[in-house]
Amino acid sequence: MSLSEHEVSEGKQGDSGTPQSGNTLFLGDVGELAFETRRVLVQLLAGPSLDGRRHPKLWPILLRDEPVVRRRLADLFLELVVDRDLQVAFTKQADGGELEIPILLRRLQLTFLDSVLLLFLRQRLAQADAQSERAVIASEEIEEYLSLYEQTANTDKAGFRKRIQASMEKIKQHSILQRLRSGDDRFEISPTLKLLFSVDEIQALAKLYDRMSSTTSEHHTTDSSEFESDGEADQ
Repeated sequence: MSLSEHEVSEGKQGDSGTPQSGNTLFLGDVGELAFETRRVLVQLLAGPSLDGRRHPKLWPILLRDEPVVRRRLADLFLELVVDRDLQVAFTKQADGGELEIPILLRRLQLTFLDSVLLLFLRQRLAQADAQSERAVIASEEIEEYLSLYEQTANTDKAGFRKRIQASMEKIKQHSILQRLRSGDDRFEISPTLKLLFSVDEIQALAKLYDRMSSTTSEHHTTDSSEFESDGEADQ
């Protein structure tokens, strides 16, 4: 039995989250998945994550339909990462080994400041967890910390502050920083960072950045091996 045949037969058993023949949602629709399951797939592909707190209606659907969601993502050479405790899920590019597979997700290119900011947020997240508190941080705290990495000979203070703001905006666009509803300039740090940086990686990077804090070059860039963003497939 082929994959599509197997999925259709599952749908005929009456599970609303599995594919069902005749499940037409719009003119010309040849899809098989239920509407809510398709929404889960779209959110995972749009990225950067599906968060149980930000997507309370989609999270239970993902848990219910995880097998079929995994199969559909695997068809695109993608893997599904799910942490039930954190209520976070995201996709990452499958490791094809020697197989030349097309790349659907782009790795986000990080400047040195971007990397330092992610590490700082991950450390704050760990501290908040240890104290059973929400990981909340203000923009002012971020700017104060990143200013430690400004080159001592730098005379373009305004330019450096713009680079700090650009790093913050990049991280906010990927939902790592989520503005609090109170409307002030404070953000909650997404638990997704726990899946992107292990404790060992935090310690290693912290030591490295401490040594580089007084001599860093703002033009240094690095790849984040797991922090991938959605985008057009590489040609």
